[in-house]
Amino acid sequence: MEDITFFIKEAVSEQPIQTLETILMGMEGIERALVDIEDGEVKITFDASQIAQEQIQNRIRQHGLHILEQ
Repeated sequence: MEDITFFIKEAVSEQPIQTLETILMGMEGIERALVDIEDGEVKITFDASQIAQEQIQNRIRQHGLHILEQ
């Protein structure tokens, strides 16, 4: 398992967080996703043999959410 962290612009209120969690947990290979409502930080644990980090980022963007550059 691998861990990645993103900051999602919209992940500071309930509806976008629910959407994000639904998106992520519906993807094969994602073990868990934790969202910090204070700053939009999203920590994702995933199986790199089933899904790539780029696929996760692309799926988030496809749903209109914005990944902030760190």
